Amino acid sequence: MAAEKIRVEVAYATPEEQALLTLEAEGGLSIRQAIERCGILRQFPEIDLRENKVGIFGKLASLDQALEDGDRVEIYRPLIADPKEARKRRAAQGKVMRRGAGDMGGESSNSET
Repeated sequence: MAAEKIRVEVAYATPEEQALLTLEAEGGLSIRQAIERCGILRQFPEIDLRENKVGIFGKLASLDQALEDGDRVEIYRPLIADPKEARKRRAAQGKVMRRGAGDMGGESSNSET
């Protein structure tokens, strides 16, 4: 008896390029197997499965997780900056901008007199 076939997609993106590859394979295929078989590692040699996290439809998953028909495997790039630190910096910049905007308005009205 032949194994049931499933169809999955493997997605990866860089700031310059994105790829969405479709793979048809036997049921019970793992995330690692789908990534290795679809050819995306040849297209993007910077992908390192020891470093890059993976998920299915935006939810983190392990490389050995079995896929179901219609799943979309996503390979995530490492974060360049800590999101919490980035939010703190943006919040601090916003406070400075608000203070600065009020000061600028006061200066311009003083220079007109």
